Amino acid sequence: MERLPVTSSNIISVGYEPAEMVLEIEFHSGIYRYFSVPESVHSGLMSASSHGRYFARTIKDRYLFSKVA
Repeated sequence: MERLPVTSSNIISVGYEPAEMVLEIEFHSGIYRYFSVPESVHSGLMSASSHGRYFARTIKDRYLFSKVA
């Protein structure tokens, strides 16, 4: 999955696969995939003034995930 770099103290890059609704986030601590994430959530993350704050409020502890690397 192709990820795009973002400006954040904790998040390095973000990718999204709309057909599978999979969001992939590269943190300094590793790469994680989040499942059944609506495209609107990905768009919101990418356009947020603070990617980390948006992640904490909208994604963290709300979607099933697995660590990729």
